Amino acid sequence: MSAERVEVRPRKVRRVAIPIAVVLVLTFAVVGLLLRNTPTGVIFSVSDQLAMVALGLLLGSGVMLLTRPRLRADADGVEVRNIIGTQRFSWPLVQAVSFPDGASWARLELPEDEYVPIMAIQAADGERAIKAMRELRELRREVDAAS
Repeated sequence: MSAERVEVRPRKVRRVAIPIAVVLVLTFAVVGLLLRNTPTGVIFSVSDQLAMVALGLLLGSGVMLLTRPRLRADADGVEVRNIIGTQRFSWPLVQAVSFPDGASWARLELPEDEYVPIMAIQAADGERAIKAMRELRELRREVDAAS
């Protein structure tokens, strides 16, 4: 089994986050449209309606950030993109790839007891996470054998 390149994205979080984001945007859009007709006597303007739609878009975008994690690994190193930020590590810097018991996602072990979470490999993905860890570790063994 030769793994020249490994690319992983979480699956279950995408299945949950995308519908939630759509529901948020639609809900806030409907509320924004219906905002003018209130029996309370409060007067809402068009800017209030637009603000409700914008708020729905912001919340939906925030939920969609959960779908951003990705791992790319090749013979040169590992690129980890989590919710915010992307980092690239060369293989000599990576001491291990681990998935601690009870952890939600895998991590790269670095020197001086530091680590970087790999949110792309999530425990919630079950067999996909196991397969991704096997492929990543196999790639690491191939890189170590070649050097």
